[in-house]
Amino acid sequence: MFGFLNLNKPFGWTSHDCVAKTRKLLRLKRVGHAGTLDPAATGVLPIALGKATRLLQYLPGEKAYKATIRLGVRTTTDDLQGEIITQQPVTGLTLETVKTALQKFEGKIEQIPPSYSAIQVQGKRLYDLARKGETVEAPVRTVEVLKMEILDWREGEFPEVDVFIACGTGTYIRAIARDLGTVLETGGTLVALQRTASSGFNLADSLTFADLEAQLQAGTFQPLPPDAALQHLPFVSLSATAAQKWCQGQRITEQDNSSAEILRVYAEDERFLGIGKSNGDVLIPTLVLI
Repeated sequence: MFGFLNLNKPFGWTSHDCVAKTRKLLRLKRVGHAGTLDPAATGVLPIALGKATRLLQYLPGEKAYKATIRLGVRTTTDDLQGEIITQQPVTGLTLETVKTALQKFEGKIEQIPPSYSAIQVQGKRLYDLARKGETVEAPVRTVEVLKMEILDWREGEFPEVDVFIACGTGTYIRAIARDLGTVLETGGTLVALQRTASSGFNLADSLTFADLEAQLQAGTFQPLPPDAALQHLPFVSLSATAAQKWCQGQRITEQDNSSAEILRVYAEDERFLGIGKSNGDVLIPTLVLI
């Protein structure tokens, strides 16, 4: 089996759990995922099947989320899975004030990952250190938030705001929730998170495990093509002779010169052959799949 599964990850499952479940259902050893999701998050988790695991590094990094942020609360994990640090009812906060504060998080921003995260410091993951009670300063990272839009606003002692967030790779939505609370001087934590798009895959086209099992039982499951999420890369088409040489690891003089460094490579019959690197007018095999 060779291609991708666009999985709608269920609540409470780790990304590793999803890989293990997929491996069992498909009876396939070689399975991997792109873009780790926290157990409490749901939504798009791209799963690579078979040789497609070698393509994970070439997937686009852009992601999109629907997040619910509660103000007036701070927790140890920056979401409701952690212990409450402070909890104070919010008064006098308006939607316009929240809108203005959110603007500070658009564009390239510096972000400190949550203490409970998979970031490694001195070879150890932050969540392992946090569980041991060790306090470690997480490294500041530069991330990019491409778009942020308020979807809904609910007033109350602990007001909540639903936000659409489109961002680049490495962005922690829990950190945005925490930092929004800091800017507003109310405290903030993430209540719910759903990833609506990731690495070229969208929620509308995703499958739940129930969907997958039903399709497998009916014999109708087909993985998405291996190049389905690589459309952001330019491509080159090789003649039959050139394609055969390229698949044998030989460098090819391109028929159509390209200024792009990384290319999708196809045979003239539209078979996807793999990934090549352009060096001037020479196409160098980087990842040969056929």
